[in-house]
Amino acid sequence: DHPAAGLPFGTLKRVELGRALAVRPQLLLLDEPVNGLSSSEVEEFSELLRTVRSDLDLTAIVVEHHMGFVMGICDQVICLDFGRKIAEGPPEEVQRDPAVIEAYLGTAA
Repeated sequence: DHPAAGLPFGTLKRVELGRALAVRPQLLLLDEPVNGLSSSEVEEFSELLRTVRSDLDLTAIVVEHHMGFVMGICDQVICLDFGRKIAEGPPEEVQRDPAVIEAYLGTAA
């Protein structure tokens, strides 16, 4: 009996996920779902999303800058640099890609 707007931020993110799942999608699009969450909230949301994907046999496309989250939940990663695809594949492979390292970490001077 309370408006969702008054809920803690981490809880609000879970409510948003629940609202998206209420229509029983086959494909779930998430834009920065863990933005603004604490480390513990990111881990809780990660576990929730893994469970939801498994239980509902759901495909999710996630746009996210939190690399720990991405590497922990994604089967496949596509990495963009200024809108151009520079790498695609399993997370472990993409994070070792020289183009990704250069784009996100820079090169040694």
